[in-house]
Amino acid sequence: MKNLFQKILLSLMLFGLFFITTTDNPVLAQSPQSLYDRAWSLINLKYVDQTNNNQDWQRWRHKYDDVIVTDEDAYVAIETMVSSLNDVYTRFLSPKEYQEESASIQGKLSGIGVQIGVRNGKLLIIAPLEDTPGERAGLKAEDEILEIDGKSTKGITVDAAADKIRGQEGTEVKLLVKRGDEPAKLYTITRANIELKSVSTKLPENIVIAPNIGYIRLSSFISRNAAIEFKQALDNNKDKDALIIDLRSNPGGLLTNATYIADYFLNSKVIVSTVDRDGYKETSYSSKNTLTQKPLAVLINEGSASASEILSGALKDNNRAVIIGKKSFGKGLVQEINRMPGGGAMHITIQKYLTPSGTDINKKGIEPNITVDYTKKDVENKIDPQVAKANEVLLQQLDEN
Repeated sequence: MKNLFQKILLSLMLFGLFFITTTDNPVLAQSPQSLYDRAWSLINLKYVDQTNNNQDWQRWRHKYDDVIVTDEDAYVAIETMVSSLNDVYTRFLSPKEYQEESASIQGKLSGIGVQIGVRNGKLLIIAPLEDTPGERAGLKAEDEILEIDGKSTKGITVDAAADKIRGQEGTEVKLLVKRGDEPAKLYTITRANIELKSVSTKLPENIVIAPNIGYIRLSSFISRNAAIEFKQALDNNKDKDALIIDLRSNPGGLLTNATYIADYFLNSKVIVSTVDRDGYKETSYSSKNTLTQKPLAVLINEGSASASEILSGALKDNNRAVIIGKKSFGKGLVQEINRMPGGGAMHITIQKYLTPSGTDINKKGIEPNITVDYTKKDVENKIDPQVAKANEVLLQQLDEN
């Protein structure tokens, strides 16, 4: 299970922290060679490291002139060129990959609302999303999907399975599912448009906190709606005296979401600074009006990255929250999404960012104020020592005040 989650987390990490931009006439068809040329030019113009990983970038300009014939040839050539930067966050997305990413940013997709993964050759449901056809049908975590529409899932990849399960709203998909030692059961589920929610106020199972303390989990900053959802969660917790904000395993997303949410808590303070390839530094400040002054505890772990680190770093450096958990991932780079001819896109690292204190956390992470482990044994025993510590710290603060 741990290895599976690590693979899922790694794929999510690639979302990183980004702006969205466009190229001129991005969907017009162009030759495969011009597609490669466009990728080369974008990196030459925008990549944060002007040395391009200490190499002569000109050597890539015409390297594949004689071999690029199809779009697929261009994709492979671009990926090879980009890999020379040794930057996993600068990458090319095929039209299909960009379409899927765009759906995540828009916060919507059509399907049944389950997260899936492959472990030991088995296609498993990681978790059904709340209030979706999959959850309403009774699907549960650890269910094994044996067949999709009558076809075996043996040897199937996650991407291929996702393609088969997704589909137009109102259509049906049939899943043959095995749960533990129970006989396999056939589920017929009608697909729907799924709203991908980034925020939940539901505590982890079997976890209890004081009734006057609120809990808000932010799972990602990817959706355009994340900051709006978070504000709604704050409104729903107006009766609470203090708040736990759970950013654990949140891989990041849109820079704007991180700054908007930080602005809810900070009064005329530095949120983050960005530095581009020319050394130009731009600083973002919060407004004068906060939404709440309630005590805060923020939970982070090794999977909290990018926008999660901007938010937790801003709250920590401004002494606005107590950070609890484990050191964060350490991604202090900003990507820009550039739409490409033919429907693909390029993620290009264009800036590094600094926390309010001027700290570059790339490959270093945010250190918590209070370090608390959360072990596999804790999961098995259905306890959460990090939430428990946050509850304890906030109650102590409330007593002191």
